[in-house]
Amino acid sequence: MVRIVLALVLLASCSGSPGGPTMKSSMNGGADPVPQSSPVISADILSREPVANTASVKHILIGWNDGESHDPRAAKRTKKDAEDQIKALMTQITAGGDFDALMKQWSEDPGSAGTGRAYTVSPDAQLVIEFKQLGLRLKVGEVGVVQSDYGFHIMKRVE
Repeated sequence: MVRIVLALVLLASCSGSPGGPTMKSSMNGGADPVPQSSPVISADILSREPVANTASVKHILIGWNDGESHDPRAAKRTKKDAEDQIKALMTQITAGGDFDALMKQWSEDPGSAGTGRAYTVSPDAQLVIEFKQLGLRLKVGEVGVVQSDYGFHIMKRVE
């Protein structure tokens, strides 16, 4: 029992992978994750158990004017506008659209939009909790949507 508690304490104190995204690792000062109530959210994927301990994902971030996005495009967009943009992008992706090209054109994440870089997701990664929750539930090649304080993330697991 003591070993299990010690292992959990050590796991909780890990700082994540160096060079990862600069997103907060907890939301609202450590409060619960952002409620996933939008119709564009992948509730079916979020409701299942994680399928991996580590995953490599690419994402397209679309923010809106009352979120924490610092992109000027988000400042001009309402949440409803962001949902409409997510629906349009998901239509293109499910029809076989090039995820990397769409990411470069539309993503508001300064850490990956221009580079096409994938993020490594693990339970201790320094990423917003919602990003980790979806990333670890995606199957390789699968695409889903989650909401965080930064906006909507269309995520595709690449490994």
